[in-house]
Amino acid sequence: MTDPRQAADRLIEIIGNRAEAEATVAVGRLELTRFANSFIHQNVGEEYVNVRLRVSADGRVATVTGNRGDAAALAKLAESALTVAATQPVDEDWPGLTAPIEIPPADFSHASTNDAVPAQRAAAVKAFVDAGEGLSAAGFCDTDSFAAAFANSAGHRAAARGSRATIDGIHQTGESAGAAHQTSNAFAELDGAAAGALAADRARRGMHAFDLKPGEYEVVLAPEPVATIAVFLDFYGLNGKACNEGQSFVELGAAQFDPRITLLDDPMGAGALGEAYDSEGTPKQKTVLVDAGTTKTVVHDRRSARRAGTATTGHAWAMSGSLGPLAGHVVVQPGTDSVDDMIAAVERGVYVATFNYCRILDPKSQVVTGLTRNGTFMIENGAITGAITNLRFTQSFVKALGPGNVLGVGSDLRYADSEFGQGVVRAPSLRLASWNFTGGAGG
Repeated sequence: MTDPRQAADRLIEIIGNRAEAEATVAVGRLELTRFANSFIHQNVGEEYVNVRLRVSADGRVATVTGNRGDAAALAKLAESALTVAATQPVDEDWPGLTAPIEIPPADFSHASTNDAVPAQRAAAVKAFVDAGEGLSAAGFCDTDSFAAAFANSAGHRAAARGSRATIDGIHQTGESAGAAHQTSNAFAELDGAAAGALAADRARRGMHAFDLKPGEYEVVLAPEPVATIAVFLDFYGLNGKACNEGQSFVELGAAQFDPRITLLDDPMGAGALGEAYDSEGTPKQKTVLVDAGTTKTVVHDRRSARRAGTATTGHAWAMSGSLGPLAGHVVVQPGTDSVDDMIAAVERGVYVATFNYCRILDPKSQVVTGLTRNGTFMIENGAITGAITNLRFTQSFVKALGPGNVLGVGSDLRYADSEFGQGVVRAPSLRLASWNFTGGAGG
């Protein structure tokens, strides 16, 4: 198997003094077990090599990617990068390379994930399925273990290891479905039975759903929809490029959120999934984005920081040149409220298990439209009284978390699936004073 450190060093050696260069190489194994109709129908494993090389030749910048780590492939990739760079205009915003800085090798991987075998994933799936007796289950369980390395022609080097394991699925009754999700760096921490029981409970409660009249309702949101809110705030707002271009909602130093809301990026915290450095080799660190309701900072890569006249925060990623820097380990700080207590405090409102197909309408106001899915319920007099058919919403995510609108913050912090996928956000449940439902799933 390709040694990522050797491959990254080799790319820099091939480029030599012909250009400034930075190389990132990740080598790993992804294994996936899928199930449908309560039976496993697919088990696959893939060893992968992801190579990214960025060069700047006389200010002409190009980025190329590849999926092979052998000497011939690396040499071809390097020459391709130089060829493409020669066709580009001079990039006036090229920020240069990260200077050498010591980053101790970081290992975020877990042995239970690294050593997981198909029979173990099958056992987790069986536990999920068995928790919904009489229902039809579908979903997946996967494990991903990787080693990564970074090198640039300024002499900077870094390396890391990581892992991620996920179980995600639904139970179906024939007229309703309920979903559940768990992600961890440790496969041993996944509880297929607990996930299956939650999905089954939501599916059974989801039967005999009725249509709810559109309007503004108090809501209790499970961690999944909260994760989607957080990732939209992150990607479209707390993004240095978006701020530089005047496309962000951010007002630094302003109390834009309720005092109960603290949002941070914690890439080195407990259960972290990724590297200790970004795609430019900058060390990652804990970054407080929103502190007790006050917007404190946005994230930067070297390019956006240069334009803003500040320093990078270590948030470059593969697409940050075009899409801007991204906080990839977001944490919505938990509170002390239990989900049951938050529901018990609602006189009339809606419980939402997941969002689906969310799309931004206006980045400046963070107005988003989307749907509820796989678990939407009526709350009356402090109890869930019945299922609601899926609803469309049109809601400003900033306003939803605004001052006075956050009535409860759950203690149930966990990795939650979001519109951008798993392993990006850790979130608790939230109780919000108002959410604007605009119609049914049809419009």
